[in-house]
Amino acid sequence: MASANYTIIRGAMERRQQIVCVYQGHQREICPHCIGASKDGGEQMLGYQFAGGSSKGLPPGGEWRCLDVGQLRDVRARDGEWHTGDSHLAPQSCVKQVDFEIRG
Repeated sequence: MASANYTIIRGAMERRQQIVCVYQGHQREICPHCIGASKDGGEQMLGYQFAGGSSKGLPPGGEWRCLDVGQLRDVRARDGEWHTGDSHLAPQSCVKQVDFEIRG
């Protein structure tokens, strides 16, 4: 059974919506591109973070992030411009068992 966070993210992906959440103490704005399971079976998401904070900083324009769905807090979907990065054209390795993926 999928967690509440997973269900919100999966639905946002189907509608190409952004998600806003808190991860590791930082508010983040992300376009989720791939969701499924990590190698240990935990829920995992690959998303393009285009705004918000991060312990590593966020380069201008954004960056790909691999996030543990179980560590996300205050997850909500919203309408907005879809953001992506060129490098997702190559195969991703963040999500080992892909449930749903958006390319481009």
